[in-house]
Parts: sequence; C-alpha cells; structure tokens
Amino acid sequence: MGAWGYKALESDEGLDLVDFVRDYVETKYPGNEPVGLKLSELKDSLKEAGFFGETFSDGDFFYDHSAMALSELYLMFKETGELNYPYEDDENRDLKKRVKSFTGDQSSFEFLLRYLTDIINEVPDQDGEREIVELWKDSDMYSEWQENLTHLIHGLEAEK
Repeated sequence: MGAWGYKALESDEGLDLVDFVRDYVETKYPGNEPVGLKLSELKDSLKEAGFFGETFSDGDFFYDHSAMALSELYLMFKETGELNYPYEDDENRDLKKRVKSFTGDQSSFEFLLRYLTDIINEVPDQDGEREIVELWKDSDMYSEWQENLTHLIHGLEAEK
C-alpha cells in the first residue's frame, strides 16, 4: 500500500480508482462537455473492472480500499460541488471541469455501506483479520483513518 495520508484517495490504489473514473468519463462521454455521473453506473463499471468482489464474502484489501475511495469521491462532490482532480495534459481528463453532477441511489449507498460497515466492524476476510484494518492498526494514523471511515459511513447514511 503506497499511501501518503489516511484517506483512501491519498494512496496509489485511490489514484487508480480516479484514473478509472477519468477513463470512464472520457469513454462514455467523449469530448469536453460537462457530464453528470450516476453512482450506480460507475459502481457497476468498477465492479466489472475488478475493483470489487463478486460477493461481499470475497474479502480483499483492494475491494475495501475501492469502496472507501469511491465513497470519498462521491462525498467530496456532495460536500464541495466538484471532483477536485484536475489533469494537466488533457482537458477531457479533467474531472474538476467535466463532472457537473454526481447522483446516488439507494442500492449504491447500501452496496458501499455494506463494505464500510464490514470494515469498521472488522468482519474477518477468508484469511482471518481484515487486511485493511490490520495494516492501518500498525500505522501511526489509525485513529485518523478510523475517523475518516466513520465520516464516510455517516455521510452515506445521510444520503440514503
């Protein structure tokens, strides 16, 4: 895990998710017109691309991290009105300029909340202790990470 902060978007895996969203926007909405994202469609595309398991019992650090990063991205838009991920080389890939709305739905909130509550409740994965929890417990930023996770859960619950 290459991380420089306690948020999922402050990591290599988080930036992989942002790059996927850029590719998704660019492919689904060619050009540079403003677009509206739907959380359900984005979640389904991420799942199809392997960012989430087939079932919730497929416990994996990457899946948990993806759920946290997508939640952070969605709540970032809800809190600030933008996805603050400019891209220097190609205006079509600049999420801050392109994404003008980001809507969620009950099913997507429940999907993400299932991942997040399994993480915070430390539901074991197939190898025992949940890897993402184990890694953060060994860090100096465990309490900040936990607070962020709680913030994400409360934010998504408020959206429901």
